[in-house]
Amino acid sequence: MPNIDIETTRNQARALLDSRIQSVTDLVKTRQRINDLKDQLAEAERDDKRAYVRATKDGWSAEELKRLGLEPAAVSRRRKTTKNTTEPAAPSGDAATS
Repeated sequence: MPNIDIETTRNQARALLDSRIQSVTDLVKTRQRINDLKDQLAEAERDDKRAYVRATKDGWSAEELKRLGLEPAAVSRRRKTTKNTTEPAAPSGDAATS
């Protein structure tokens, strides 16, 4: 059986771990970029809404703005609700009728 050098083995193991750590690092960076872009988009949508309202307050009608290609921006992002919207069934039994 050949001799195994502990330092060589450690270095090889570190190289394997480093490549795995790099892929997770890249994933975190791209996720952060996505979050940053979502924040920028939300801010731009708020600015757009304010500008549209300001234009209408300055006398532009919705129809005029529409003819100029400036319809109100449709917000495509909606908050998901995790709340249960169905109400529990009313208890059945004789206690309610007596």
